[in-house]
Amino acid sequence: MNVRNLVPLGLTIAIAASLAACGKNETAPAADAAKPAFDQSQIKTALISLNSADLDPSIAACTDLNGFVNSKWLKANPVPGDQTTWGSFEILRERSLEVQHALVQQAAASQAKAGSVEAKIGDIWKTGNDEAKIEAAGLTPLQPTLDKIGALNDTAAITQYLRDSQAQGQGVLFSLFANADYKDSANVIAYVGQGGLGLPEKGYYFDDAQARIRDAYVAYIAQVLTLSGVDAAQAAEQAKAVMAFETRLAKASMSRIEMRDPAKRYNPLSAADADKLTPNFSWTALFDTLKVPAAQKFSLAQPGFFSEMDKMLADVPAATWQSYLRFHTIDDASPYLSSQFEKANFEFYGKTLRGQQEMQPRWKRVLESVNGGMGEALGQLYVDAVFPAESKEAMQHLVQNLSVALKARLEQLPWMGEETRKKALEKWASFTPKIGYPDKWREWTGLQTNGDSYLGNMQAARAFNYRYMLDKVGKPVDKTEWGMTPQTVNAYYNATKNEIVFPAAILQAPFFDAKADPALNYGGIGAVIGHEMMHGYDDSGSQFAANGNFDNWWTDSDRKAFTERTDQLVAQFDGYESVPGVFVKGKLTLGENIGDLGGLTVAYDALQMALKENPKANVEVDGHSQDQRFFMNWATVWRRNFTDGELRVRLNTDPHAPANFRANGAPSNMPSYAAAFQCKAGDAMVRADDKRVVIW
Repeated sequence: MNVRNLVPLGLTIAIAASLAACGKNETAPAADAAKPAFDQSQIKTALISLNSADLDPSIAACTDLNGFVNSKWLKANPVPGDQTTWGSFEILRERSLEVQHALVQQAAASQAKAGSVEAKIGDIWKTGNDEAKIEAAGLTPLQPTLDKIGALNDTAAITQYLRDSQAQGQGVLFSLFANADYKDSANVIAYVGQGGLGLPEKGYYFDDAQARIRDAYVAYIAQVLTLSGVDAAQAAEQAKAVMAFETRLAKASMSRIEMRDPAKRYNPLSAADADKLTPNFSWTALFDTLKVPAAQKFSLAQPGFFSEMDKMLADVPAATWQSYLRFHTIDDASPYLSSQFEKANFEFYGKTLRGQQEMQPRWKRVLESVNGGMGEALGQLYVDAVFPAESKEAMQHLVQNLSVALKARLEQLPWMGEETRKKALEKWASFTPKIGYPDKWREWTGLQTNGDSYLGNMQAARAFNYRYMLDKVGKPVDKTEWGMTPQTVNAYYNATKNEIVFPAAILQAPFFDAKADPALNYGGIGAVIGHEMMHGYDDSGSQFAANGNFDNWWTDSDRKAFTERTDQLVAQFDGYESVPGVFVKGKLTLGENIGDLGGLTVAYDALQMALKENPKANVEVDGHSQDQRFFMNWATVWRRNFTDGELRVRLNTDPHAPANFRANGAPSNMPSYAAAFQCKAGDAMVRADDKRVVIW
């Protein structure tokens, strides 16, 4: 499966631990006083900032905040041909990529010591850019794996192959990863989850609206098999069989909405008991192969999926299994193979599915591989080059102010009883913020790279990172590790650690600018901080206690009051029509919408506190008050264009609503917004009292 780049940039909730682990490594790159400062002139992409010249006076703020702030910019900045979205997040990502590009070029050109982190990064970079060698190799680097697949002739052989490939981080049918035990968050167990699909979500296999995508997918499967040497007529028949195979898996899979419930991601049992559920697939044997101590307890959620997988091991012909595994093995490796495979993959996943008109330049594609294989190592170089210490200090102050504002909200919440409130405040007190970069960097000793094979280097990195993750099972959680690299333009909340995390790359305008007036920082990164804090109290995060355990800390009456309010928010977003006939899924996006509404509300409170402490800062800028600029910068953050294909994929898969609805949704529920712009009852941005959602 190779549905790349479908995970949205934006604010997210992270329950599962990342693949990164931390530890001291003597070969890791470190700041060097003798090294010249990074040349900032290499960054060509300009930052987005709130600019009065961008405002559209023909659209009233009381009618459409997003249109008032963003419409002129959006019209002038269509999605570039090599992108599927374009806005604040993408522009910051471009700036981050420009820095990373310079750093990997420097690493590749240096006379780094063999085995050093710089040398390993250089190996991936150089082999990824050696197009002549990649073209000459064709499918040869993958042939040993394809030969193994071609020899699979019965259930025993297939299950052995699935175990062996999983050990290399090449699992196709299901995911297997290490994460904190939901019921004992101080310790790590193994989790197994559904997978096996090449299309973004189960609905793509059944919905009438996706018939065109299904037909194109079958044609793509046949194309890949043909390119790999299968006769065209046979490839067409095999493609149909693969599609039928995946459709069975899809029918047994849970939807994205169902998977938002933590209870449906957690099903602890022993390997022996799991073996009884899937008599054709031994979990005991899998964990023996993986050398993972999970026999006594691991999580096997989505039992319906695994029951169907087990049946398919018995009743699907070995030839169909061969076709399925052959296709997905090639598809997954396509970014590292010759151009015919990479282009075929792009034509379907990029152009047909997501509306991307042209492939990104090679340097960006290879840089994605460096990030996939050694992202945190590159992150250390990134932080050393461009992240100033004062940014971290200023962020710590903002986090503290948001924390105070949130506590005040929790203490005064009228619908919450004292028993639940006490637990909510305990959770508030235990939040752990992480800003910029890890305090400890992970080590890379044992990763073997070379200057010969791009695919070989990426397979080595994948196996190394997977082993690194598996080795956490049965051990205490390392609370110093991060789930994102510093160069990632994003932020997240992790429920089992009860932490909020802000990588260095997001700490730029329009989110954060140490020289900006308070309104911009509170409407930007302040709202992001509040958003991540509120994930601790959204429909999913609120099911985890202060210690990170999946545990009910609510009274029945308070949970009912909470659900009544969140149901209103579901209905609001269900009413947003994004493209003709296609509406936002309020249940899918509920967690993020709770985060937006609560986060923006708390950020507004924190701004008022800051202005009270420093009245001299409460001034108009370009004719707009601090309150107005607060909301205007919130909209600037969500300035974003989409291709039609990308938007349609996200409406089916993304837990975030489209950006224009995020810009307008939370402010339309806030009386402070109406007051800031002197809006009146009946204006589009002013919800009637019985329609206005108030949660936190």
